[in-house]
Amino acid sequence: MYTRKITKALLLILLGLFFIQCNDDDETLVDLVPPPIQLDLNPTLVAQGKETFRYDTFGDEAFWSGALELDKAVLGQDNGGFGPGLSPNTALAIGLKVDAEALPQDLVDAISAGQVDLDDPLTTVALLSLDAVVGVKGNFDQSGNLMSMGITCALCHSTVDDSFSSGIGSRVDGWANKDLNVGAIFGFVNNAPLADILSVDVTTFNSVVNNWGAGKFAPVLLLDGKVTKPSGELATVNIPPAYGLQGVEKETYTGWGNVSYWNRFIGVLDMGGQGNFSDPRLNDPQKFPLAVERGVFNVSVSEDLIDSKLEGLLQYQQSLLAPQPEEGSFDEVAARRGKSLFENKAQCASCHPAPIFADNVLHTPSEIGIDDFEANRSPTGMYRTPPLRGIFVKEADGNGFFHDGRFANLDAVVSHYNTHFSLELTNEEKADLIEYLKAL
Repeated sequence: MYTRKITKALLLILLGLFFIQCNDDDETLVDLVPPPIQLDLNPTLVAQGKETFRYDTFGDEAFWSGALELDKAVLGQDNGGFGPGLSPNTALAIGLKVDAEALPQDLVDAISAGQVDLDDPLTTVALLSLDAVVGVKGNFDQSGNLMSMGITCALCHSTVDDSFSSGIGSRVDGWANKDLNVGAIFGFVNNAPLADILSVDVTTFNSVVNNWGAGKFAPVLLLDGKVTKPSGELATVNIPPAYGLQGVEKETYTGWGNVSYWNRFIGVLDMGGQGNFSDPRLNDPQKFPLAVERGVFNVSVSEDLIDSKLEGLLQYQQSLLAPQPEEGSFDEVAARRGKSLFENKAQCASCHPAPIFADNVLHTPSEIGIDDFEANRSPTGMYRTPPLRGIFVKEADGNGFFHDGRFANLDAVVSHYNTHFSLELTNEEKADLIEYLKAL
């Protein structure tokens, strides 16, 4: 009888420990980082937006093939174009990605067996015919000849999981393509029209864009003509992700407008798509001299290929959740201490409140303790509070934090705010706060 009572007592203790552990696990999953806002999205529009995001050029072939002759640059002089051509190996080297799921099995087997020439531009043309090059669209005649090319949203805002090999795998939409060298692409095409807009020769233009580097872009270069910062550094920003926008009102670093405004802006002014665009703020010869000279503050076309797709594109972007950290990638005990710091002493939650982890407020450069160069390239003169979900991805990708990557890692970011706001965080507290950020 006595032994039975002891056994019962032990079982109760074990059950209690089990339930405590379960509650701890639930707290880890829910209380540490709350789930994102749930939006009432239309599945039909989400599906349409996915198609737009991945494959729709908005008619920008007129720019990429008609003006920049991308198709001829890809073919190369041996195949009726110009230059060396774009082989798959070169394409992968400048950050283009290949969707392995678009490849037929016999081609996969041939690549694996080394039977496909990855140094031949015609192999790239074959991949284009399969819609396998992420974010790049080729158009072919009935004989299979490449006639024109355009780009889609996915070029900059998708990558692959490298499941086949580096740069080749299943699509991962919404992720910034940190490997994409946009400047190298501009340097590869017939860029005389772009050099003319900047009133420089092609050699000078190439010397600039070829030094942008992977994951960098200058979305307003052809509006303000600013090539460098006052420091002499190239005036570029990091390509941002397109995920984690649940509850986020403004998509860009400097808060030009809402998500659909910026999608239209990029579609018309940067991608060269066929759509209407109007923003009187660009009719400012001091801030945007090239925009005024080109008249792009008010673009009107007879057939708008963008407007009807904006709602679906928005809903697809809103369906893309930020990635979650892998199990074991952060110290949970330290992260719990970091959460308390985030919400209290470190004052992070004053601008990054859960569950959005952004306040949808624009802040002056002095508020956040950085220079005003990029802010002043926008009509707002301010910076958006960036949402923090999935911030661990930026810690891993090597392109740095803030709009221009000025801070190499989370430690540098936390140290900046510790100094700027006189938080007096100890080294241990900074380490705990970083562990919480890695958990978001």
